[in-house]
Amino acid sequence: MNFRKRTHTCGELNIKNENKEVTLNGWVSKKRDLGGLLFIDLRDRYGITQLKIIPENKDIYDTALKLGQEYVISASGKVLKRESINKNIPTGEIEIELTGIEILNESEVPPFVIEDDVKATDELRLKYRYLDLRRKSLTDNFIIRNQAYQIVHKYFEKHNFIEVETPMLMKSTPEGARDYLVPSRVHYGKFYALPQSPQLYKQILMVSGFDRYVQICKCFRDEDLRADRQPEFTQIDLEMSFVGQDDVFEIVEGMFKEIWKEIKGIDLPERFTRMSYDEAMSTYGSDKPDLRITGDMKIVNLTETVKGSEFKVFNDALESGGIVAGIKLSSKEVSRKIIDGLTEFVKKSGFGGLGYLKFNPDGTVQSPVVKFLNENIIENIKKKFSTEKGDTIFILSGEKMKVFQTLGQLRLKLAEDFGLTDKSKYEFVWVIDFPLFRYEADDKRFYAEHHVFTMPKDEYIKFLDSKDVNEIESIRANCYDLVLNGHEVISGSIRIHKPELQKKVFDIIGLSDEEAKMKFGFILEAFRYGAPPHGGAAVGFDRIIAILCGLNSITDTIAFPKTLKASSLMDECPSEVSKEQLDELGIEIKQKK
Repeated sequence: MNFRKRTHTCGELNIKNENKEVTLNGWVSKKRDLGGLLFIDLRDRYGITQLKIIPENKDIYDTALKLGQEYVISASGKVLKRESINKNIPTGEIEIELTGIEILNESEVPPFVIEDDVKATDELRLKYRYLDLRRKSLTDNFIIRNQAYQIVHKYFEKHNFIEVETPMLMKSTPEGARDYLVPSRVHYGKFYALPQSPQLYKQILMVSGFDRYVQICKCFRDEDLRADRQPEFTQIDLEMSFVGQDDVFEIVEGMFKEIWKEIKGIDLPERFTRMSYDEAMSTYGSDKPDLRITGDMKIVNLTETVKGSEFKVFNDALESGGIVAGIKLSSKEVSRKIIDGLTEFVKKSGFGGLGYLKFNPDGTVQSPVVKFLNENIIENIKKKFSTEKGDTIFILSGEKMKVFQTLGQLRLKLAEDFGLTDKSKYEFVWVIDFPLFRYEADDKRFYAEHHVFTMPKDEYIKFLDSKDVNEIESIRANCYDLVLNGHEVISGSIRIHKPELQKKVFDIIGLSDEEAKMKFGFILEAFRYGAPPHGGAAVGFDRIIAILCGLNSITDTIAFPKTLKASSLMDECPSEVSKEQLDELGIEIKQKK
């Protein structure tokens, strides 16, 4: 096929190119017949240019009449100034009067119109993903993603990191989410796993002397999906030797500053906010606090304030070792219907009801609880919250973490219902000093809160020898998450590099020497040969792109995503395989119970 090579894209011509002879290649987006004159909107990934076909050019006109949506064409002509300017597109001042046209490929009628305000269902869009990706809004997402890729590569090169690719086929070490298993034909009856992260390999690279490693890599987790979660996802993985927490923070913050400056034109703060896990939970009810919410909506502990009240619900909670706490909604009209809805909301978390105090504009206090509280208690509650007329305080009582977490969820709901989130902001906060372990009473054992190689903070190392559950629960880790607008975008830690400390952690979680050797033998062996102090982080690349693009879901930052059932509708994956393939691997499919 001999078609003319394009001279320009469909997004770059303007009035400065008037009277120039050009050739464009692309897809037919729209065709309009205006009393004999034909107009075609030609689209490629760079934009849209209007083509004009006059009846006098009969051959061109007859060819243009045959065009349907999504036909691929090559069009040549002269750039002219448009009579009616379209200010919504960069090429809106000009049009091309055609002197030549060639149909490069026809198209069937597409299953949906390819436009930004698409009317198709998510299922239809994913089935015909190659059509969906032609939409400008999606193309723009991947342009931003590409920009971020380039910035990240250049940034880490500038800071002397080495990019190293780690294996996609690795040993199965299930520690949280399920592994995706890959059967081996050569090693009959044995399996590889796809990496949940390169965690073990990057630590071994530190032992190898690669003191600054980075990789943009694929990770895989076989877990239940949601809008924020895909079975395969991308992370920026980094590790550094001879560093502490502040060194990791400095590198990561610098990366975000360059991304936000180059892509958004925004100067981020010199140093990101830091907040302990305990402060995040007691103030925001979440280890992923969204700091964009206005109105000083923070959790206030009222346990001491309400002591001595006559309200049985509060007293029962306090007698059982629980707490009373609340949050304030400022200057909003709260109807009975709203309160009933919020009450049903907290009941889903196991609470019997939701206490509230409405401070009316006339100075009265409205609440079923108020008759059980004396004036002194009410006055102290007002002081605790710096309450003004028109404010409403919502109160829960019970087990401490349950109260904090439910108030945190209520905070997010109130922010959504009353439009209290400033979506123009980008609020970064490091959440630090996480618990090293969590105790499960039902199992009567400890689990690693982050992962088993996380270093405890120096002042807590002595408790690794303790037999007291409370002392072990009190151990805080050299572990950190970076939260952006209420989303965890980074998780990381300083790692254990001393075998004797590692064994103590294994002992606490009940991992025997034999089990440790079976799961982590290769890295434990490597640590015997001079492991340096090291630490790092994993950056959720898809989530960062979603935030940069103003999306709630990561789906449209991934070219070929899976559904919530972990299937790809476009290529009908996963699919069955032949019996011969299964026999070769020694696999038999059993009937599901």
